[in-house]
Amino acid sequence: MSCLGNFATLIVNDPDFSRFARKPKDALWAQLLTIPIGFGVTSFIGIIASSSSAVIFGGEMVWNPLDLLGKFQVGASSAERFGIFVISTGFALAQLGTNISANSVSAGTDLTALLPRFTTYLSAYSIFLSSIAGPMLCEYYIVRKGYLRVKELYTAQEGSAYRFVYGFSWQAYASYIAGILVNIVGFAGAVGRKVPVGAQYIYNVNYFSGIVVSALMYYILTRFFPVPATSSTWSEADQDVDSLSIAYGQEVDAYDVPEPVKADSLNYGTLQERKGPKAGSSAAV
Repeated sequence: MSCLGNFATLIVNDPDFSRFARKPKDALWAQLLTIPIGFGVTSFIGIIASSSSAVIFGGEMVWNPLDLLGKFQVGASSAERFGIFVISTGFALAQLGTNISANSVSAGTDLTALLPRFTTYLSAYSIFLSSIAGPMLCEYYIVRKGYLRVKELYTAQEGSAYRFVYGFSWQAYASYIAGILVNIVGFAGAVGRKVPVGAQYIYNVNYFSGIVVSALMYYILTRFFPVPATSSTWSEADQDVDSLSIAYGQEVDAYDVPEPVKADSLNYGTLQERKGPKAGSSAAV
């Protein structure tokens, strides 16, 4: 059932893949063979690795691959740590490829059906996604250098670090539009318009050009119009994380949290006392 649950979302999106088959039989045999074999081999490898972890490290079996890689790092040499890095990179690429194929294909086919002249499958989809990723990466790694005020992420009060202008960051939106504009000419050429060759070359790497231009624009705008809550050095750990607030400005002290009441300390009385006196008895008068 775990394999079926993992594949449940793709079952819903299956027509987005099978629609490219010339005959129904083409989609039938491809899925009938690859799905059981692929999930079977993957499950077999997971079972073998988890069972081996109980023998190698002792104790309970480790089912989470990331926890298993963490155990490999204990006392590992430089060559072994490099092998762990390669395996971790493989996991990251697998997750990236799975999410792109599972989530982007359905959206791309729907947009293609609605606007066939103005949408070219996933290439046009990446124009808009790259312009979102650019400012996000630039803000966290370059502008803020990993520093976040966790408490202010959950408040919309006036003057908070992430409220910006009425809840909108105009620097981010301007950078988003700039990342789209750099690819829009080449996009017009992809749908049949005559455009310069240079614009076509830029569009061939539209995801990277969108990220670079939008990130660069966001950096320039934040240099001239700074945003609050930044750090001059890399500071990923939040210094205020030990005093989080449950409401605006109300700090929570660990000593102020009441302890749970134990069930055996409550005086419920006897069964007869909880039921009350019987009708007609002297206690009921």
